[in-house]
Amino acid sequence: MVGNERLRPGQRADRAERVKTESAAVHPHGHPHPRVRLDLPRVKRRRWLPEYDPEAFGRMSERIARFLGTGRFIVWMTVVIILWVVWNTSVPGHLRFDNYPFIFLTLVLSLQASYAAPLILLAQNRQDDRDRVNLEQDRKQNERSIADTEYLTREIAALRMGLGEVATRDWIRSEFQDLVRELEQRRVFPQESEEGDR
Repeated sequence: MVGNERLRPGQRADRAERVKTESAAVHPHGHPHPRVRLDLPRVKRRRWLPEYDPEAFGRMSERIARFLGTGRFIVWMTVVIILWVVWNTSVPGHLRFDNYPFIFLTLVLSLQASYAAPLILLAQNRQDDRDRVNLEQDRKQNERSIADTEYLTREIAALRMGLGEVATRDWIRSEFQDLVRELEQRRVFPQESEEGDR
């Protein structure tokens, strides 16, 4: 049988090539791309751009943005700029790496600002997404709480209406008192009638 026969490695490649050409020839519209076969695993596409984990990058951007928003960063930045200016104005000329207009310092600060702004925006966007999810969860929780409260209110109202028809302890006590009074009156009047007969 053809399906059960064992194929040598060269025959396997020939068979795979034949299946590929047959599937391309069978395609009704004659597209240059062969039909996708569902019984074969997908060939992994080659990516030219580097892959990265967006969550890890987002967490890193939040840490950087959190650090940029602290007083510690401002202090360190001020110390670095003061040292930069003092070094480039007070040391001998051959040791200076950025003379008076401080063009290199301006370039470094511009570069730092150009990276800091997108990182801060990315951190804010992630925080907005978290806030949106939290608000949605709070809204759903509030809806559930309102539904539970309405259900309990209806149940309490039904219990009140049901209790209005149930005999309470005070009502039973008053009924017993009325019954005892009525029995005492019946016992008293027959005695008087017996005395009147004599």
